[in-house]
Amino acid sequence: MTTPASGDRRELRVRGSAWAQSLARAIAARGISPNQISVLSIAFAAGGALALWAGGWWLLAAAACIQGRLLCNLFDGMVAVEHGRQTALGAVYNEFPDRVADSLLIVAAGYAAGWPAAGWLGALAAALTAYVRVFGAACGFGHDFRGPMAKQHRMALLTAACVLQPFVATAWPLRAAVALIAAGSLLTCATRTRALALQLRKRGEAP
Repeated sequence: MTTPASGDRRELRVRGSAWAQSLARAIAARGISPNQISVLSIAFAAGGALALWAGGWWLLAAAACIQGRLLCNLFDGMVAVEHGRQTALGAVYNEFPDRVADSLLIVAAGYAAGWPAAGWLGALAAALTAYVRVFGAACGFGHDFRGPMAKQHRMALLTAACVLQPFVATAWPLRAAVALIAAGSLLTCATRTRALALQLRKRGEAP
């Protein structure tokens, strides 16, 4: 399970890798803003959603688009923080495109699996995990990124399903992914809410 990260950023080891540092530096040098990178993540998610809708071998393109979306999520923060490109609207661009991207991909996966209701439930539950996290930060406790179905877990599961699905006769990989995303996201809401409640109780009991 992912533990809460300190501050407002998710703890990612990949940020310290040489390739990520080099690419972030190149992006910043070209004047690309973190907000533009965040919006680009929606374009990748939309491409992934269309590929999911098309099905078949297009699902491999969907997997690539999901990873592109995650790379955007990585580099918008690195360019903003490590290269001093923060903007007044950075907090908005950091959150809103993520919710749109999540919804596009998870809802499309639900339709591709033949379980549209599960896709919509998964998208709603994913948005609620972010709501609980941001609400906890608003209460002064920082952002809680714990799982078991945080963003990176949802996208890893969906990527794996997209890669596996073209080689399977039935829709079970996508159906399993959509069902696990919905159930796991609801459980994540519960774990984060419980942690927040404990923190609020402790603060209320403090002298």
